[in-house]
Amino acid sequence: MPPKVKPGGKGRAPAKRQLAEEFPPGEVLTDTQKRSWKLGHPVGQGGFGLIYLADENSAKPVGADARYVVKVEPSDNGPLFSELKFYMRAAKPELIHAWMKSHKLKHLGVPKYWGSGLHEKGGKRYRFMVIDRLGTDLQKRFEECGKRFPRKLVLQLGLRLLDILEYIHEHEYVHADIKASNLMLSYSDANQVYLVDYGLAYRFAPDGVQKDYKEDPKRCHDGTIEFTSIDAHKGASACRRGDLQILSYCMVQWLCGRLPWEDKLQNPVYVRDSKIRSLENISEFMTKCFSPQEKPDEIQKFIEEVNSLGYEEKPRYETLACILKNGLKAIQAKDDGKLDFTPPSGAISSPVKVHVHIPAAKGVRKSPRQAMRAGGSKSRLVETSTQTTPGLGSVCPAPATKLYMLLYMLHCI
Repeated sequence: MPPKVKPGGKGRAPAKRQLAEEFPPGEVLTDTQKRSWKLGHPVGQGGFGLIYLADENSAKPVGADARYVVKVEPSDNGPLFSELKFYMRAAKPELIHAWMKSHKLKHLGVPKYWGSGLHEKGGKRYRFMVIDRLGTDLQKRFEECGKRFPRKLVLQLGLRLLDILEYIHEHEYVHADIKASNLMLSYSDANQVYLVDYGLAYRFAPDGVQKDYKEDPKRCHDGTIEFTSIDAHKGASACRRGDLQILSYCMVQWLCGRLPWEDKLQNPVYVRDSKIRSLENISEFMTKCFSPQEKPDEIQKFIEEVNSLGYEEKPRYETLACILKNGLKAIQAKDDGKLDFTPPSGAISSPVKVHVHIPAAKGVRKSPRQAMRAGGSKSRLVETSTQTTPGLGSVCPAPATKLYMLLYMLHCI
């Protein structure tokens, strides 16, 4: 993982961390509750650890249909430890089930925590965590759709994320790194989506006492540069308002294909200032992102509602949900529980998308605290330390015609 880029200077390399060694299928780990878990084949890898298929220990080998995954990394590393604290406090199955029942939800997209512990092998200690197995991530689906999701789908994803964020906020945490690559479909039901990777999750209100706003220059621009909140750009601790701001940027990108500041992601100060300007004139920001025919009024109203929140203020989740539901009504649709990833037919590219852009060789990446994502297929290892500045495949705008593709190819030569 590259160093984090600091404004006006060189990046500072993160401290060296050990790489995890691969365990053979059949390795048995025992968690703190004395439950034993058998590892199958690895299905994912991050910068510092591996993700394995897993099941409760038995005489049978772990099959391709295993219900769980185990994240393993050397015990001296930090990403999994940070994520584990969230899961232990807020993702126990009984907590999630109780919330779903009290809020009359059929689904809540928070992976369940099933156990954790330490494991010794070859004189080395490893930390591990057992969670639900998940499927593919939405970044892959986004690229398969030509970098544009249908409006109905975006509004449905927004509603699901509001449910998730309300849950984790009420359990004293904010996520701070919402993006398509951190959203994963259920392994068994492609209509269910989960928010994963809690390596940057922050306990903003320990024991119900919210932390004060305080800017720390050493923490400026934490998160994923194109989506991170203005508070994070300024070095302030993550808050509920910030999560919703990040969600609004995601929805805009999913609808139009590209955010206006994606041309200079190597310059975090430029990105920060562009976001500040966008909130000073939200209508102008929407005009940059959408043609008049495509402009979604509900997204502008959503951003305005989020922008009205104070740093410590509790969001009005129901109001935000009503805004998105009204957006569904405006296109004569409803949240029918089915996620349709079929790209909009005959879609016209927005003003932002049709500009030819030559990708930079290097970009700003996530803070070194990034944790690994779960899921993937058995056939190959999936790299789970996701680059947050898009590469060739995701920076290039989805062309409206063959002419745009030709222009892009000429620029890339």
